[in-house]
Amino acid sequence: MKLLVKPSRVRGKIAVTGSKSHTIRGIAAALAAEGKSTLIAPLESADTRSTLEAAKLLGANVTEGDGFWEIAGTGGKFADPGRTLDLGNSGTGMRMLTGFCARQNFPIRFDGDESLRTRLMAGLFDALAPLGCRIESTNGKCPFTVEGPLKGGATKVDGTTSQFLTSLLFMLPTLAEDSTVDLDFLHEKPYIGITLAWLDALGIRYEMSDDMLHWRIPGGQKIPAFRRVIPADFSTAAFPLCAAALCGDGVVIRNLDFSDAQGDKKVFSCLERMGAKIEHGTELTVLPTGGKLHGCAIDMNETPDALPVMAVVAALAEGETRLLNVPQARVKETDRIAVMASELAKMGAEVEELPDGMVIRGGALHGAEVSSFGDHRIAMALAVAGLAAEGETVIDRAEAPSVTYPDFIRDFQNIGADFTVL
Repeated sequence: MKLLVKPSRVRGKIAVTGSKSHTIRGIAAALAAEGKSTLIAPLESADTRSTLEAAKLLGANVTEGDGFWEIAGTGGKFADPGRTLDLGNSGTGMRMLTGFCARQNFPIRFDGDESLRTRLMAGLFDALAPLGCRIESTNGKCPFTVEGPLKGGATKVDGTTSQFLTSLLFMLPTLAEDSTVDLDFLHEKPYIGITLAWLDALGIRYEMSDDMLHWRIPGGQKIPAFRRVIPADFSTAAFPLCAAALCGDGVVIRNLDFSDAQGDKKVFSCLERMGAKIEHGTELTVLPTGGKLHGCAIDMNETPDALPVMAVVAALAEGETRLLNVPQARVKETDRIAVMASELAKMGAEVEELPDGMVIRGGALHGAEVSSFGDHRIAMALAVAGLAAEGETVIDRAEAPSVTYPDFIRDFQNIGADFTVL
């Protein structure tokens, strides 16, 4: 699918959908829990649907209602799915479920789409192996098979992505023995904050060092059934926020809870540093700036998903912007540093790639033919760029937002974006 984007001014109200990170954690916890759990206002998207369908194959009984999913869990004893679990494009779902599946005493096979087959898994495999997991994988990525049972004990995990540690923190408490986990470093710490908020709400005990690099997890714990409202997704909110700051005539962004642990809420303060005018109240309002934003240096380590759209903001701001300390952006659905550098260059931006970020000298953008390379956040970022560029922009593979924000085109059209599906 291609999307034609014309320069537009956006205005009005937009409601942010539920968090993918929270929804997938909720599905995994409910699958392993004893009894019936309820997720209220879950995100309905391709990624969450892939995870939910995998949970059904593993033995969860799911009832879907208007704005809620009721999930009857397995108490940690999964059913043999009898076939490969297809996680589609969901790296979060794949990694969350791998830990729990590694507990089972029968093999469970994972696979996904072309993009998912590029996502790193070796770091999680290396952490599970000392605990008794048998793993079959040709290249440390999917397709792969895991088989337990697991015992507790000492292990070490790669901190390149926080999802490896999150998988362990949900699964290890359910083993019979105590466990310890050590890391040399950890990217994306706010995502561990989301995980800990779930563990705290579920009454799961753990001990950690202040730097989150050393953990002790008591075994013999059970995940109880729960009822939880899924918070709105700050990663998703970054797109209307940046569009409003670049080409808005007053946009109200609804449903946001700034007390939530999501790291991408920091994007709002970054935009304010660059000159955006934001009113914080029961609803958040982005006011017209009356001029251009200005460049600055931003540490993106805790907000890697925001890199594509912040690169767009940087390309339209005055002066130089440095997006730094985010090497993990190269191992997401695409190498987001390389892809944003190449696609923004087509639109006239001056971009220098760094090993762990980008230097962008801002000014103006012009329309061009660009591609998302199948990455949802690249597609949405380029659409925002097209709204503020001179001339028309055509985005190839523009169906990509469906994995996290299936109503992206419609919602933006409702606030004035001139989007046409070709």
